[in-house]
Amino acid sequence: MASMRDIKRRRSSIQSTQQITKAMKLVSTVKLQKAKSRAEETNPYFNYMYQTVVSMLKHSGTIMHPYLKAGTSSKKAVVVITSNRGLAGGYNSNVVKLVTDSGLKKEDLKIYAIGNKGREALERRGYEIASDYSGVIDAPVYEDAAAICRQALKAFQEEEIGEIYLAYTHFKNTVSHEPKLMKLLPVEIDETESNEDANILMNYEPNDEEALDMIIPKYITSLFYGALVEAVASENGARMQAMDSATSNAEEMISDLSLKYNRARQGSITQELTEIIAGAAAIS
Repeated sequence: MASMRDIKRRRSSIQSTQQITKAMKLVSTVKLQKAKSRAEETNPYFNYMYQTVVSMLKHSGTIMHPYLKAGTSSKKAVVVITSNRGLAGGYNSNVVKLVTDSGLKKEDLKIYAIGNKGREALERRGYEIASDYSGVIDAPVYEDAAAICRQALKAFQEEEIGEIYLAYTHFKNTVSHEPKLMKLLPVEIDETESNEDANILMNYEPNDEEALDMIIPKYITSLFYGALVEAVASENGARMQAMDSATSNAEEMISDLSLKYNRARQGSITQELTEIIAGAAAIS
């Protein structure tokens, strides 16, 4: 059985850890409120952007454009958004698992990493890291998403890659975050969805190729930026929950150790009294 000194030392150590987890929870809560507001403000725009482009392409007939067909290369780019720090529960590992369990062959993937944790995990598993944008995730702005988009599209146009995917965590609400893997290029249209005016074709000015050359990059950039904003909110939400759980667990451990300490102290006092009474009886 552990001595009273050992129990006291361990309880003190856990109390110190609990103070840290409480502080981290408070910091994450404040950051979450800001990131949540930003995500809620930007989500409608990016959702409508996605719906508009998909609807537009459904009404475009049989347009032959590079962005609408797979490239000749078997390589696939995956933009993976994780965090630069841990202590966020399963936030990072869920995104990594999404990529490793996607069914896409490891040797065919080029990882465009945003976040040290995802880059390190995939690198350990033997995935090729084509680019690292880990500094972006700390304070993402639209220009960062545009820069990543330009590099990915350049690789697509030069046929270094044939497809582009996006792996990130979708922010539903404070306690619910869903890892997602989206195929961005070539743009795929769901022909099974019913649409009353599906036969009405879209007219482009000056022509469809020039229009799509402008629209698709903005569309991809919008999805990248939307994913970055949602990822930041999801990360802080996950960290807040993880620190809250750690604080609660520490409280339970401290309570358990306090009970053990009191029992050990009571046992020590009882033993001392017994020895005193036994000594007095022997003298008399």
